[in-house]
Order: sequence, then C-alpha cells, then structure tokens
Amino acid sequence: MWMQLTLASALLLGCYDIARKHGVRGNAVMPVLFFATLCGGIFFATTLAATGALASACAISGTDLARVALKSLIVTGSWVCEFYAMRALPISIVSPIRGSAPFWTLLGAILLFHELPNFSQAAGMVVVLAGYGLFSWAGRAEGIRFEKHHGILLAAIGTILGATSALYDKFLLQKCHIPTEKLQFWFCVWLVVFIGAVWAAQRGSGLARTAFAWRWTIPVVGVGLVLSDWCYFHALAQTGVPISIVSLVRRSNVVLSFTAGVLLFNEGNLRRKALALATILIGVAILCLAR
Repeated sequence: MWMQLTLASALLLGCYDIARKHGVRGNAVMPVLFFATLCGGIFFATTLAATGALASACAISGTDLARVALKSLIVTGSWVCEFYAMRALPISIVSPIRGSAPFWTLLGAILLFHELPNFSQAAGMVVVLAGYGLFSWAGRAEGIRFEKHHGILLAAIGTILGATSALYDKFLLQKCHIPTEKLQFWFCVWLVVFIGAVWAAQRGSGLARTAFAWRWTIPVVGVGLVLSDWCYFHALAQTGVPISIVSLVRRSNVVLSFTAGVLLFNEGNLRRKALALATILIGVAILCLAR
C-alpha cells in the first residue's frame, strides 16, 4: 500500500510543480508562496473539520509542537530557495535538480547514521553526479552557467534542505510516532507563520521589487502539495518503510515536470535536457535497486 501512496504523491507533486511554475513566472515570489501555503492549510483544516478529526489534530504536546516547528522551519528555507529558483530558471532545469533529492537523502544517511554505500549505491551516486554535469552542459546552451547562476545555487540549497526534511520526517513519524494528521496540521500552521514572517521582513526591508499578481494556480499549488504530503506521510508512517525508497519514487515527479516544461512553457534544448534527465533517473534507479 505504501508504494501506491508514494506513486500518488509523485503524481500530485508533478502537478504542484507545474502550478508553481505558472504561479511564480514573472511574479513576486513571497506572496505567491504565502497565499499558496495559506490556501493549502485552510483546505486541510477544512477537510479535518468535515471528517471530525480537527480537534484530535489540534491536540499536541509542547515537545512535539517544537519538533514540528523545526521541520516547518527547514521546509520554509527549502521552499523560499526553490520558488526563487523556479522563477529564475526553466522548470526543465529546476525539477531535475530537485528530483535528485534521494541522492542527498542517502548521503545524509551516510553522514548522520554512518551508513557506508555499497558498490551499487556508489555507482548510482556517480551516475547522478554525471547527470548534473550533463544539465550543466545543457544549461550553457541557454546561457545558464551552473557555477555562476544564482538560480542554480538556490535550487541546490533548496534540494539539500528538502533532503534534510525527508530524513527528519522518518524520525518524526517512525521514532516519535506523531500521528500523520497531527503532523501535517501543525506543519501547515507553522509554515504559514514562518513564511508570513519572511514575507513581512522582506517588505519591511524594501527588498520586494516585483509586483504581485493573483493567479488561479496559487491555490492549486497549496492544495496540490497538501494532497501530495498526505499520501507521502501516510506511506512513510508505515512500519519499516525506507525513506530512501519513498523519497526516490516520490521524486519521479520530475518526468511530469520535465514534460510540462516542454509542452506548456515552450522550453527548448530538449535533446540535451532529456539526456541529462535520463542519466539522473538511471542513477536514482540504481540507488533503488541497490538496497
């Protein structure tokens, strides 16, 4: 059952990526992020209320509340970086970088839990890194220099923070045994608080220079992510489910995001990007089979 939930999460995450690209394209990032998060939180709270589960989700210990707040803080940093990267770069560049998160999740497991990779895992890492090199090659054809473009740096930071969040998710769900609805509800609440604070600080400092325009895809971003996270949390909460496999399968959303970049946003340089994408997917597949 956890695999079906993870695949559903990947499909919804692909739709979220497409809506996110439309929402931030030429638009102010922080208000898009704030209102998307707010809409997603309202949708989830309304769903809990309709099913009679809201009161149970609200009841949480101070320790668990602080733990969820830390997760939301990590994700806030990840999303701010990713949204700015998505505005600055083609979706067919950003999504594959984000899709490499399973590589960083495995790397985090090595550093934090002293898990040394076997030969197949090491080979998968090398292939993923080769895919990065190919995307660098594809980006240069569009005037994007990976070592200098700020969007690439933001996408990379957002990806690493996302991988950190994935490792922390397993701790919260399988070690702390926080119920999924409780975790997701307070995660949404803290996200609205933290993202609202970042937006307020940006406005107060005078750094907000791009005008904000409301788009119908903004609430789609929030609702799509809530649904994707619901499937993801319920998959990961099951006993013995490996975070590296869940993270890997979930990030197969990159295929849908890449296709949308070509068909909906008329992004070019298809052959080079397709080769780079295929290389990364082969790498993460090797990582999956290596377990």
